[in-house]
Amino acid sequence: MAADASQITGLVLAGGRGSRMGGVDKGLQNFNGVPLALFTLLRLQPQVGQLMVNANRNLSAYEAFGAPVWPDVLADYAGPLAGFLTGLERCETEWLLTVPCDTPLFPHDLVARLAQAAQREGAEIAMAAAREEDGQLRAQPVFCLLRRELLESLVRFTHEGGRKIDAWTAQHKTVLMPFDAPGDDPRAFFNANTLAELHQLERP
Repeated sequence: MAADASQITGLVLAGGRGSRMGGVDKGLQNFNGVPLALFTLLRLQPQVGQLMVNANRNLSAYEAFGAPVWPDVLADYAGPLAGFLTGLERCETEWLLTVPCDTPLFPHDLVARLAQAAQREGAEIAMAAAREEDGQLRAQPVFCLLRRELLESLVRFTHEGGRKIDAWTAQHKTVLMPFDAPGDDPRAFFNANTLAELHQLERP
């Protein structure tokens, strides 16, 4: 049974330190005239039933975007898995879909294609994969569709000190969904680590 949009909660990951951007709060930087995390939320909204944001500072600024905001349940900026864990704890739908706030051009059909891949393979996790500049197809682990039932497994993994997404997803049936069809935007999974890279993505 393919997950329909109403059974998927979208989570925007905006909880990082932004250290490669000089420590600024990445999700609040302007992209095409709106804060990056808000741009991401609006792009995700038509693809899912519910929305949440994972952020660790400037919470009132994020709350102004209109979606519930949850800080990490793990201390000390523990990375994207801390966001996954926070999202799974708060998720009330069958599936959780994660996207980072710094990759604003992700596909408009991201969720549909990940859900189809999960259904086709009977997988617990569907992860995007994209071609990088060297032509290699690589997993994009922060673009993940996860079954809500994986919460217990992730609690155990993180409590044992695990922090790497792929080390955890390797414990479960995971399918990689390539986004390298002829019509796919080659910049769809480009994440902006600097303000200059962010401004570059604004150009058509």
